[in-house]
Amino acid sequence: MTNPVLAEVVRSDFVESVHRGALVITGPEGEARLALGDVASPFFPRSSNKPLQSVGMLRAGLGFTGEDLALACASHSGEPVHVKRVLELLEVVGLSEDDLACPPDFPLHVPSMRDAAEPRRVMMNCSGKHTAMLATCVRAGWPVAGYEAPDHPLQQAIADAVSELTGEPIVHTGVDGCGAPLFAFSLTGLARAFGRVASATSGPASEVASAMRAHPWLVAGTGREDTALMSAVDGLVAKAGAEGVQAFALPDGFAVAMKVDDGAKRACAPLAVEALRYLGADVSGLEELTHPVVSGGGQPVGEIRVPQLR
Repeated sequence: MTNPVLAEVVRSDFVESVHRGALVITGPEGEARLALGDVASPFFPRSSNKPLQSVGMLRAGLGFTGEDLALACASHSGEPVHVKRVLELLEVVGLSEDDLACPPDFPLHVPSMRDAAEPRRVMMNCSGKHTAMLATCVRAGWPVAGYEAPDHPLQQAIADAVSELTGEPIVHTGVDGCGAPLFAFSLTGLARAFGRVASATSGPASEVASAMRAHPWLVAGTGREDTALMSAVDGLVAKAGAEGVQAFALPDGFAVAMKVDDGAKRACAPLAVEALRYLGADVSGLEELTHPVVSGGGQPVGEIRVPQLR
C-alpha cells in the first residue's frame, strides 16, 4: 500500500516537500473509526511505547507514583531537574548512573546541552525509563545486570503488558535507540493501547495516565510537543516516538496514532492538532503547533499544512 500524503511543506505558495504516512483513530472499544494508509502492518512505535512499558513495570512491582512515574514514561530533555531526579531515584534503590544500560548522550534541551561538559547516561532522554527498569528489578528481586536483554524477566513482564494493552501479539522484537527491547505491532494496536490507558479508572494504567497528565513537563520538557499537547488539552495522554511516531488519547477512550513514512517529526504536531480537532477537542491553546512556520531570509514564507481529516 502507498500511504497518503499527510502533510505538505509549502514555501512561497509552492509545495516543495510532502510527507506520506498512516494515521488511525480508534474508538473507546479499540475499533478503528478512521484509517488513513496502512494501519494494520507491524511497525516500531519507538518511545510511544513508554507509557505501555510503565504499565508493565507497575504490575511487576515498581512503586513509582506522580512525578517519578511521569519521568519513567518520559523522553525527557535532559534539563537539570530531569537529571537531578533520575540520579536521586537511582540512589534510592542503591544504584548509580553506571548501572544504566542506555548510552551516554547530551541533553535534547539546547541550553542544557551547551552547559554539559560531556555526554552522560543520565542525560540521555530515556534515562528515566531505564531507572524505572532498574528499580523494578530491585523491588521484584530480579538481577540488575542484563536487565535490558529481551529474555530478562523484566522485559518478559513488560512484553506481556504491551501485548495485552494493544490486543495484539508482538510480531518482532528489536533494539531501541536506548538499548532496551523494542516491540513491533500495528498502528491500530498502539492507538488501542493508548485509549485503554487514558480511559482507565483504576490500576496501573490509570496511574500512568494520571502521572502524565499531572506532570507533562517531566514527560518531555521546555518547548516540546508532548508537553504542549498535554498542557493545552484537558485529560490528554500523549507520547511521541522517534521516526515520526505520535500517539495520544482522551479520557473517553478515543485515541490517535500516526507514523510518518520518512520519519519526519515536523509533520506530527500539525497532524496531532487536526486529529484533536476532528475529535472535537478544544485546540485553542495550540496555535503554534497548528501551522508550523517555514522561514526564508529570517521571515515566515510558508507553513506545514495538513489536509482536513475525513
